[in-house]
Amino acid sequence: MTRAHDMGGRFGDGPVVPEPQGIVPFAADWHEPALALTVAAGALGKWNIDISRHARETLSPKDYARFSYYEKWIAALTDLLVDTGLVEVEELTTGQALTPVAPGDTVVTAERMAAALANGAPASRDCDVASCFDVGQVVRTVRPAANRLVDGGHTRLPSYAAGAQGRILRCHGAHVLPDSNAHGLGEAPEPLYAVAFAAGELWAAPENQGDEVILDLWQSYLESA
Repeated sequence: MTRAHDMGGRFGDGPVVPEPQGIVPFAADWHEPALALTVAAGALGKWNIDISRHARETLSPKDYARFSYYEKWIAALTDLLVDTGLVEVEELTTGQALTPVAPGDTVVTAERMAAALANGAPASRDCDVASCFDVGQVVRTVRPAANRLVDGGHTRLPSYAAGAQGRILRCHGAHVLPDSNAHGLGEAPEPLYAVAFAAGELWAAPENQGDEVILDLWQSYLESA
């Protein structure tokens, strides 16, 4: 059973409306500070990007469906702040800090925000796990699309691609495994591949039979076809 966020290929959600590419203005005045607050809180080192993604995915389905993009960010951030003890529920309800915190080296100032967004948190790593697949090799994704380490846990394999056959386009080297990192089990890096899937392999009635979908997938998501 997939969560509310795993919507790829699902019927009944309406058309996909493409937005302008490139840098676009924030749609509302509060969106920019919402992004800044999320980045600044992440710099405190209490969670990683995979934990933050998992927090958004585990919002209640009712809330996930009705929240806008940045509302999801703020709701998940609120959960993370409370779960890690950085903020008390009383502080959220009153808007007043119970224990003021002195600024430290982890504070992301306005001057540091652009660099923090540009640099991100690189996930490439060295690892001892040997690459199992070669460029051009035909592979199949595991089925079902699920975290094999934590029941109901975070994974980057979308449900619509589970059990699908594709071919290896390239190996990106070793990267942090989200399935482990999202649950505090360590980075567990392993090879990451760009895998191409024919549209007809994923969709019952693709608009163009010649189309392909390219997904970046970790080695443990794949097996020889």
